Amino acid sequence: MEAGEEPLLLAELKPGRPHQFDWKSSCETWSVAFSPDGSWFAWSQGHCIVKLIPWPLEEQFIPKGFEAKTRSSKSDTKGRGSPKEKTLDCGQIVWGLAFSPWPSPPSRKLWARHHAQVPDVSCLILATGLNDGQIKIWEVQTGHQDVVRDLSFTPSGSLILVSASRDKTLRIWDLNKHGKQIQVLSGHLQWVYCCSISPDCSMLCSAAGEKSVFLWSMRSYTLIRKLEGHQSSVVSCDFSPDSALLVTASYDTNVIMWDPYTGERLRSLHHTQLDPTMDDSDVHMSSLRSVCFSPEGLYLATVADDRLLRIWALELKAPIAFAPMTNGLCCTFFPHGGVIATGTRDGHVQFWTAPRVLSSLKHLCRKALRSFLTTYQVLALPIPKKMKEFLTYRTF
Repeated sequence: MEAGEEPLLLAELKPGRPHQFDWKSSCETWSVAFSPDGSWFAWSQGHCIVKLIPWPLEEQFIPKGFEAKTRSSKSDTKGRGSPKEKTLDCGQIVWGLAFSPWPSPPSRKLWARHHAQVPDVSCLILATGLNDGQIKIWEVQTGHQDVVRDLSFTPSGSLILVSASRDKTLRIWDLNKHGKQIQVLSGHLQWVYCCSISPDCSMLCSAAGEKSVFLWSMRSYTLIRKLEGHQSSVVSCDFSPDSALLVTASYDTNVIMWDPYTGERLRSLHHTQLDPTMDDSDVHMSSLRSVCFSPEGLYLATVADDRLLRIWALELKAPIAFAPMTNGLCCTFFPHGGVIATGTRDGHVQFWTAPRVLSSLKHLCRKALRSFLTTYQVLALPIPKKMKEFLTYRTF
């Protein structure tokens, strides 16, 4: 897909068969995730089920063949051929998904104690956040007192897991120590919807049903600052690949781009109605549900209640592409680019084309430098002002 082109729907996956009504279940796809190496796609398809699907999709998955395959295929963890689709029955509504960094050190056989249906993917770990406050990895009990809404692994491969819950806390777990809880982060007054760890593993952002987001230190597990600027509940957040930017999405129809090191608000992306038949005064029609960075850091994707997937270029104030989607809840980029996955309220997952670009040399240099230099360190460098502005994303 070229920049500016409308995203094309590549495939749509639907649950293979209807489920009987169960008060413990719901049909929404609250979370979707790609494994960091791009070899697996996880989909919380509703009714307490998570599907693990090898990526790229097989031809029969696109689109009708998937339904037949889900009915007939069974987990085969012993085969040495192509990986097979896996079904994980979590027993509770699944709200959050997170893959561990790939690969984990080979000495850590953390899947061994889990149920036999868990896929044989070496030491790749999938954590699932459940409605009863538990995190299922193998047999780890979380201690949360309510829904586990989101999960995030440290990108470094240290197997530190952060969980966000409706009990208004975040909890830090060390899977190298048998899932030991090492810290509880308190301070939110509402449900914690989302958590995101910066790629350099120095910061943690958490968003709750509040107008502000919290930025925590992943070294001391203390609050660094609150970021205030939204006019309604913040429901999603994500760091840029170089950790230099943080984006937050809110029911107020805005995405705000922040400098997490200084707390400075760099710009806002407003989601306006495109359908002239809709009343633009009704802000709830454009309430945001999800935001995410592309893997090279040049684009953003957003999902809103106005039935649109939007793609934004980092340095433009208006979206460069739209795609119609109904009841969207979440979105994520394929780790190697070119594809966006979205989840919906009716339990479907859709795959869309995304821009493929060759990053400029100056962006690659900025990305490399900002991966280990904070904003304050850049500003202290003996270089021209315009170069400092570019490196700190002040040229918008």
